[in-house]
Amino acid sequence: MNDEFLGDRRKALEESFFINESEKLRNALREKHQQKEQKEALAAASGITDDAVLQQLVELNISSDTLAALSLVPLVEVAWADGTMDDNEQRAILSAAEEEGLSSESAALLDSWLTARPGGEILAAWKDYIAALADIMDATIKEKFKRELLGRARKVASSAGGFLGVAKVSRQEEGKLDELARAFS
Repeated sequence: MNDEFLGDRRKALEESFFINESEKLRNALREKHQQKEQKEALAAASGITDDAVLQQLVELNISSDTLAALSLVPLVEVAWADGTMDDNEQRAILSAAEEEGLSSESAALLDSWLTARPGGEILAAWKDYIAALADIMDATIKEKFKRELLGRARKVASSAGGFLGVAKVSRQEEGKLDELARAFS
């Protein structure tokens, strides 16, 4: 009877172990499937096929809905280049966001970037995004996209007005514009 009791306990313990392991595997598969779906949606929305870039965007919780906000990263970066964001810069960014037709999720993300300077990982993700996009774009289209995007960023930089109306774009903002332009190379 003692052997039978121990056998039953051993079997129950094994079943419990395998149930827990099966649940862990199911959760891991479910998470992997969700990430795959997110990457597919991002690829469809952006045209990016580089898995590493897509994975980084997923890890940063950038969804296809918030991808439009990612296009506003250069504007936000230029506005924060001197360490502060003034009201004119904020209005210029919000105007650009309105032109993009941001979803409410994207608008919430943008609002957080206007309130507090985003971390460097956002700019790094944007640079990777642009590099991947530049690889698949026709040279003429890439140049047009670059001019348009940097033009909007320069508009934000000049919206602050400089000191006494002189030097509308600060040294820090010029440096950030140059850094953004290099991302297209």
